[in-house]
Amino acid sequence: MKRIQLGPFNRVEGDLEVGLDVEAGQVVAARVNSPLFRGFEQILVGRLAEDALAIVPRICGICSVAQSAAAATALADLAGVTPPANGVLAQRLILATENLADHLTHFYLFFMPDFAGPAYAGRPWYDQTAARFMAVKGQASGPALQARARFFHLIGLLAGRWPHTLAVQPGGSSKAMTAAERTRVLAVLREFRAFLEGGLLGDSLENFAALADGQALQAWAAGRSADFPLFLRVATDLALERTGRASDHFLSYGAYDLFASGLWQPDRASDGGILDQLDPAKITEDTRHARLAESPPCSPALGETVVNAEKAGAYTWCKAPRYAGQVVETGALARQLVAGNQLARDLVASHGGSVTARIVARMIELATVLPAMEQWVRAIVPGEAFCLPAPLPESGEGVGLIEAARGGLGHWLSVKRGRIERYQIIAPTTWNFSPRDREGQPGPLEQALIGLPAGDGALPTVQHVVRSFDPCMVCTVH
Repeated sequence: MKRIQLGPFNRVEGDLEVGLDVEAGQVVAARVNSPLFRGFEQILVGRLAEDALAIVPRICGICSVAQSAAAATALADLAGVTPPANGVLAQRLILATENLADHLTHFYLFFMPDFAGPAYAGRPWYDQTAARFMAVKGQASGPALQARARFFHLIGLLAGRWPHTLAVQPGGSSKAMTAAERTRVLAVLREFRAFLEGGLLGDSLENFAALADGQALQAWAAGRSADFPLFLRVATDLALERTGRASDHFLSYGAYDLFASGLWQPDRASDGGILDQLDPAKITEDTRHARLAESPPCSPALGETVVNAEKAGAYTWCKAPRYAGQVVETGALARQLVAGNQLARDLVASHGGSVTARIVARMIELATVLPAMEQWVRAIVPGEAFCLPAPLPESGEGVGLIEAARGGLGHWLSVKRGRIERYQIIAPTTWNFSPRDREGQPGPLEQALIGLPAGDGALPTVQHVVRSFDPCMVCTVH
């Protein structure tokens, strides 16, 4: 058996290393290492509860709104406050803007450039793909970056600034919207829709969102010259719909009142799926293989982050979250499976969670969330309240469960005598890039890498699988 160490990976937020055990040119075991400890959970202890709103967005400059939203939701739970209708709509719009921009960035700048590498020279799609997506030089990157930048004008209108806005509050949004601003927001959404329908999909959002199964998807893509149909041709040629399968248990906290919460897994007996109601009490964290103090698996509401850098058997700074003891995957694919999207469920029923299914799920979200954003903007009533006071108790507990672009993000905090006693965070990549637990169960990526080609002369399939999860390592280790 040969051991290969990959890393650090480029085009990844933060540091990532992957250790592979290889036999006969295939991966037989994998260990995923988050090598950089940052300690935000420790930084928060002893501070005023409100300080979380300023500190946790600094965990990451890419998904800082998601961290703000989770903290605000946890503090709202602690305070027992429900934001007014305008505040709820504004929070949805702010978070959705960041999430959709992440999906676009991931596709054009993080994921697709791998197919422009020399390993694929000679494939029938290579010349076109390299011309479009080669890093820095590709024709697609400029227009995609411009579209993303113009779309992000929404954050200025809705939240004042990005990253690290303070507009997202427990009581709603501190940035009210005027009638004139509402008109400008709708104009920005129309412009972004034009880019998605023209350059990315080559069809209307509504037509794409109506696709019901994999066969319809392939028929839809045939003959289209846009960027996502090009990916589908590449993926079919490389059999990526059969590549990168993990546990096939999928967790979503629910998003925007548009996508439901729950746990979904395929039902092999019926060609369907099983959806269970979400029970946050079933979430635990295991530290067996993390460079943290050994403790029995427990709820994050009771967890602590205590460093033990020299611990025997540890190979990462990432804990191992589990749901009812199960390894679960989170992300856009999980959201769409739990929400009942027919296309996502057909892809997973056919071949399980895969590289193709994860990318398709992000496209489904672009096609379904943007029209919903247009409706939310029209539902805002200028002049009515956007934020309510949210006085915090001297002692208590709060939980904030939201969906970031990469999946379920949870904040658990307890306050005693006005100060944070405990603050624990489980980020999406904590779920997806978790290590083995004390039962020896590998995390989702560790499972998804098994069976892949590796070693000399192997095509970069490992990278495709890693990037299909869109890792954010700085969130993983906080």
